[in-house]
Amino acid sequence: MPERYPDVGLFQQIMGLNLVPRKNATYRGNDTSLSDFSEMWYGVFLWATVSSVIFHLPAALVALATLRQHKVARFMPIAIMLMSIVGPLCGGVLTSAAIAGVYKAAGKKMIPLEALVFGVGQSFCVLTISFLRVLATL
Repeated sequence: MPERYPDVGLFQQIMGLNLVPRKNATYRGNDTSLSDFSEMWYGVFLWATVSSVIFHLPAALVALATLRQHKVARFMPIAIMLMSIVGPLCGGVLTSAAIAGVYKAAGKKMIPLEALVFGVGQSFCVLTISFLRVLATL
């Protein structure tokens, strides 16, 4: 019996979701590149926010498991999850706009994979700086 659905990997399925809304809701066929500033900004910002939540979720779960008996610290997981949203809303908005601005000024189109790399890269940089405690040495 022939296969009806080809075997597509999880990564290809995620990249094919077209999560970024198109300017003026135009249909471009197979062209999934992000060409407008708002499309590029939203793509990078979306991945930065999602990766930040994914990075903060294990910390919140560990805090929930270990601090559930404490009188005041049991609310720490709420603060951790709030920071997973507040961080990208404050810093991620600006850095995503800077990345999209450079692409727009250069006249380049951004493919969704680049938006993923830049978004996750932003969250990874925040994670690295916070673990290395570089800011404490200033």
